[in-house]
Amino acid sequence: MFESEIKLFHVSNQLAENDLDRIESKLGISLGRSHVKTIETDSDYYPQIDSSIRTEASQMSEAYEIFYSLEKTIRGFIEDSFGAAGVHDWWNEDCVPEKIKRSTEERIQREFDSGVTPRSEDPIDYTNFGELGEIIRHNWDIFGGTLRSQKAVTKVLSGLNTLRAPIAHCSMLAEDEMIRLRLSVRDWFRLMG
Repeated sequence: MFESEIKLFHVSNQLAENDLDRIESKLGISLGRSHVKTIETDSDYYPQIDSSIRTEASQMSEAYEIFYSLEKTIRGFIEDSFGAAGVHDWWNEDCVPEKIKRSTEERIQREFDSGVTPRSEDPIDYTNFGELGEIIRHNWDIFGGTLRSQKAVTKVLSGLNTLRAPIAHCSMLAEDEMIRLRLSVRDWFRLMG
């Protein structure tokens, strides 16, 4: 469990860094931290994109970073929990519902057929929040010792899956939804013992 605690610390640190970035940006100040957000851009074409769109992208980068970090953390938590339970080939055993296996196989094939570099060799990287929740519920005997409530897991992951859409599809999150995203992250970590 030590590895899980380190991951939790890392995500908490990223959330604090994001909050400090937001405060610096909002107040137009520098707190003297060495952390600097940068984007390497195509100097010929990127400036042609409307500045308001670039500003929105910069604002949404915080939501994306939070979401990315949390999703990767939850996937790692699932893999670590199976490993701790001694279930090492869990994806190929009865631990993953067939519907999820088929969906991920379709996503893997679609990515392969598109000719792009595969995002991963690990099928869990092709799952969404709803499917991660199903894997957890399907194996509650493994996760129930760490997570407090199966209903709460469903609620939190379902909410995160809803928040995922505007983040993944380049739409602005309303201020209330940014708050909801931060609260959902906290809700997830409160579920963990």
